[in-house]
Amino acid sequence: MDLLPKLNIPYTQPKLKTKNQEVFIFDPIRKKYVKLTPEEWVRQQFINYLIHFLNYPITHFAVEKKIKNYKSQRPDIVIYNKNFQPAMLIECKAPSVKIDDNVFKQIIAYATAENFSYLIITNGIKTAICKIQRNSCAFLKKIPNFTTL
Repeated sequence: MDLLPKLNIPYTQPKLKTKNQEVFIFDPIRKKYVKLTPEEWVRQQFINYLIHFLNYPITHFAVEKKIKNYKSQRPDIVIYNKNFQPAMLIECKAPSVKIDDNVFKQIIAYATAENFSYLIITNGIKTAICKIQRNSCAFLKKIPNFTTL
């Protein structure tokens, strides 16, 4: 655990296992162990933050799910609202990746394919939260409650 970077997300104890000298982390959405990379560390800590601290229902998540109009790209996390319509798109980056215009361009391309209401980009250190309003993005200070999606 000492090698995993400290993030600006409340910490949750992950389920880890080692196989052939590689470390894997349990993904509660996909219900399987996946190779632990810096980006995966951020993704799993963010998922657990949303579930355990903000009470987002685990049944409303998708991880690396194909979205229409994009054959090869898979967004990191999609949150569906209470009617199971795509509502929030979350892009996770490794802590070493700067949140810049290139990252925003990537997530905006995904967002336009599905008409998401909210976009989040995080590297675990810095998190940007946007509400999409008439082709513009209003930055928010906190993640919206699930009930408002």
